[in-house]
Amino acid sequence: MTINELLDANGYARVTDIAKRLNITRGSCSISLKPLKRRKLVIEDENRFLRLSTEGKRLAEMIALNDQLLEVLFRDVLQISQEQAEVDACKLEHLLSIETSTKLAAFIRLWTEDPTIAKVVSERLSQQESGCSGDAKVCEYCSSICFQNIGPKDSETIAPL
Repeated sequence: MTINELLDANGYARVTDIAKRLNITRGSCSISLKPLKRRKLVIEDENRFLRLSTEGKRLAEMIALNDQLLEVLFRDVLQISQEQAEVDACKLEHLLSIETSTKLAAFIRLWTEDPTIAKVVSERLSQQESGCSGDAKVCEYCSSICFQNIGPKDSETIAPL
């Protein structure tokens, strides 16, 4: 995705540019690019300029779309803060299958096109949150630990895992 962004912004992309944008070393960047080159998603010319193959461009665009869809889901549907929605979407954007992306796009389309559905789901979600017993033993989803009882410090500890 960074290569695609650099190509759009500058007309070129080099390892140095990618490393700078991602705030990593050139060595780490080169190592990360090797599998992409092997899969012929990234092509490097004799002057060390990088470009995306047709498939590489398609994948970058698909991941960018996943990012947008996930941000809408987190921010607008689940009412997660904008900042956290961006962070979480970035973590997940490249992991979605095409099937999941397709279904997520359909859900977001339904959500944005029908305010009645959005209102009902938002109200029901709010009821679920306020109706939480805080007891993981009686919750079919939490089973061993209740997310409602995890504080901000806990989530900071869990995030790197």
